[in-house]
Amino acid sequence: MSPAPKPQGVGASLLRKEDDRLLRGRGQFVGDIRLANMQDVAFVRSPLAHARIRAIHIPPDLRDRVFIADDLEGVRPIRAVSGLKGFKPSDQPVLATGKVRHVGELLAMCVAPTRAEAEDIAAQVQVDFDELPAVHDMLAARRPESALVHEEWADNVFLESFVEIGIEKALDAPVRITREIATARQCMAPIEGRGIVAHFDHRLDQLTLHSATQMPHIVRNGLSECLAMDQGRVRIVAPDVGGGFGYKGILLPEEVCLGWLAMRCGFPLRWLEDRREHLSASANCREHHYRITAYADHDGRLRGIDCEATVDSGAYSSYPFSACLEAAQLVSILPGPYDFPAYRCRTYSVATNKCPILPYRGVARTGVCFALELVLDAVAREIGMEPVELKRRNLVRPEQMPFDNITAKHFDSGDYPEALRRATANIDLSAIRRRQARDEPDGRKIGVGFSVYCEQAAHGTSVYAGWGVPMVPGHEQAQARLTPDGGLEIRVGVHSHGQGLETTLAQVANEILGVDTDRIRVIHGDTAITPYSTGTWGSRCMVMAGGAVGTACRVLADRCRAIGAHLLQADLGEVELAGGRIFGPNGSLSVSDVARVWYRRPQDLPGAVDPGGLEVTTGYKPERDTGAFSYAAHAALVAVDTDLGEVDILDYVIVEDGGVLVNPMIVDGQIYGGFAQGLGTALYEEMRFDAAGQPLSTTLADYLLPGPAETPAPRLEHMETPSPYTMFGVKGIGEGGAIAPPAAIVNAINDALKGVGVEMSHSPVTPIDIVRAALDARPPGKSKAAE
Repeated sequence: MSPAPKPQGVGASLLRKEDDRLLRGRGQFVGDIRLANMQDVAFVRSPLAHARIRAIHIPPDLRDRVFIADDLEGVRPIRAVSGLKGFKPSDQPVLATGKVRHVGELLAMCVAPTRAEAEDIAAQVQVDFDELPAVHDMLAARRPESALVHEEWADNVFLESFVEIGIEKALDAPVRITREIATARQCMAPIEGRGIVAHFDHRLDQLTLHSATQMPHIVRNGLSECLAMDQGRVRIVAPDVGGGFGYKGILLPEEVCLGWLAMRCGFPLRWLEDRREHLSASANCREHHYRITAYADHDGRLRGIDCEATVDSGAYSSYPFSACLEAAQLVSILPGPYDFPAYRCRTYSVATNKCPILPYRGVARTGVCFALELVLDAVAREIGMEPVELKRRNLVRPEQMPFDNITAKHFDSGDYPEALRRATANIDLSAIRRRQARDEPDGRKIGVGFSVYCEQAAHGTSVYAGWGVPMVPGHEQAQARLTPDGGLEIRVGVHSHGQGLETTLAQVANEILGVDTDRIRVIHGDTAITPYSTGTWGSRCMVMAGGAVGTACRVLADRCRAIGAHLLQADLGEVELAGGRIFGPNGSLSVSDVARVWYRRPQDLPGAVDPGGLEVTTGYKPERDTGAFSYAAHAALVAVDTDLGEVDILDYVIVEDGGVLVNPMIVDGQIYGGFAQGLGTALYEEMRFDAAGQPLSTTLADYLLPGPAETPAPRLEHMETPSPYTMFGVKGIGEGGAIAPPAAIVNAINDALKGVGVEMSHSPVTPIDIVRAALDARPPGKSKAAE
């Protein structure tokens, strides 16, 4: 008797299908693409943050190899607007005109047979500038005397947002704690940078761009607008993509430049971003500042939160999310998973002479989690309460679900207090407190920190329609097609850049049709052959694309059942489809048998057969598209050396609830990867600038990323609360692992250092920060040996 087949559908920890080719070096990235007669492009970039362009000098013998803004006739600037009241639009020229607004802004495009030759040409192009004062500090940029990034504006604010809900109820609270909290500007640092190969097919009259992007259909939208072309004449192909994290979710001026030049010159072109360009020139993320006040009673109950937050949006509004995404979203998500009656928040999206900001894994949630969790711990220290107990008292409770919080965020399901209870038990808080009562043999200070967050994933039309950005998600579509030999092809418009979608979407199809996952091909990344989609962002793929694949496969299953019933000489109500076979009262046949009849023996089909056949394209939107809320509680145990400033993570616990998990192994990988990025935010990563707007972290020698030696393995426990609104009860979890670590780790550092009077309120917390703070906190003349 043969063993039962291993489960392959929803819930199975199936090995990733795509890893076979990726681990064998058989993937295809933009850098692997070689086309006949292809030449390389290098860009002349601004060395100044803010300056008027007086002249660009090109050697006469190179004029046919160098292109500037005046050459790009008919090319429109990149324009990402918002419908939010008061938003100020900014035009981003694809090659600078008039003046430059950040270091690295494109000035000229140089073409040669090799990248080295193109860079040699770029080095011969000279630019005369009149330097202007650089707007480098987002708080100073709001002052009336500040220089203006965009002279047509009266100030440097893209958008001011404000909400106030019953704040007067909190103002007389007996406990009032105010903190200024800041997160550093960061770089996204995927293994593969951006890359483009562009060529024009005169036979098809079509421009094709191979681009390392996570949203090919949106890039086509923006590129078509800038080049004033019908979208049918533009094809975007995203091959394998080596990480994204949001960075590969914007339209680049380089894409517009290469698209224009490929049509003009008649041969293929390539540009591959180098690491210096990535770090300093294209886009950064984060950089928030909060002045936040928590009002509470002595028993730890929160009365309200009052906050003024500023986000450095850089020089331009990035397409398609716009410059206001972080700050405007911050207003509504700052309360997080806590239930309190009063709230006020004002935010500013500020223009500075830095490269544009864009959504990064966790988007605004990492910053708001950091600010809120740090101030809650400060309240707990003020009233002498265990921080984890204060959080527990204020978390939304499971009996309140579904729950509309103070900003009308609709929480679908979950048990937040239970996640925190499990994290507390797993880290063994009582044992840590006993340990803290004793001195560590090596003189270090130990501390424990907690953070709780919620991640609104796959929020759709009803949420984004109010933003008025150039990208509003609707129904997510998928195509399912049985092939004549019984294989299954799935086409989706989302894109995988490490999430394992080729595996998980195949599992969804297997769950419904029973086709072996080895016989399922998931096709994505090509606007010519996939349904329209706003792409991969916001932890939306498993909810939206998974739902679309499931819907298409269910329609396909119904058609297979109808044909199978006829072939089995049974009534439709007497047959069922399971495990890839259709069973009737007198026998069974496989889905492959049905496909064979449809394609090769149509004479055997029932007379009323659906003429759509075994190919289905349909769409999906959840019952309620305000989002599925995943969440987690994180707990960190650290040891801090106040002499060296070193922070050692001794233990780290994550209790996560992502609803029903399609592939638990892939979920674990997503959380582990997110944790590594959160660790970088907490302790290492910072894009620094000087007063002239010059980036000071332009190589990986200056920009520190955590590696294997710095990244411990967290202990992970899953809870499973299905969403009542989504197919299978799934929720998104792609960003969650990166949201909570900065707050948990810095809270743990503060817990370790509370006895010496040190409290950190920024990220990253570097060794020099700790050493300086510890020295400043010591009484005059007192050495560590005297303590």
